[in-house]
Amino acid sequence: MFAKSSSSSVDEYLAAVPENRKETVNFLHRFIQESAPKLKAHFAANMLGYGSFEYLDKRIKQYKPWPIVALANQKNYISVYVCAIEGDQYLAEKNASKLGKVSVGKSCIRFKKLEDLNLEVLKQVLQQAEKSPGLIEAKTKVGNSKL
Repeated sequence: MFAKSSSSSVDEYLAAVPENRKETVNFLHRFIQESAPKLKAHFAANMLGYGSFEYLDKRIKQYKPWPIVALANQKNYISVYVCAIEGDQYLAEKNASKLGKVSVGKSCIRFKKLEDLNLEVLKQVLQQAEKSPGLIEAKTKVGNSKL
């Protein structure tokens, strides 16, 4: 699912980003932190994570931490994952038509160029994610969120 990274920290991940994407990834890293300052940056599962919540991993029947927001440099694009819901809909999916010339999955926003992404709408999505982390498929323990 995620591009492999040999990094083990936020700084290592950022240093390993290819030159042609370094400016964009660094900008988004700062943008996410400024837009949702309660979501603390950390390295998580081959990507940068911001904040966390616990979800039920049905395979092992245990609760595991997962980033509320994540940033990943993929082979052919950049992804921003927003694991947050409003009602019965993922925030990314709910705002897909307003996010710009991007590809949106349930909680994933994919794009090749920063200028294709509507940053004002992304900022609103990130701010809402601070308030309503979680996944629809999995039971979450939102009360144990680690922002």
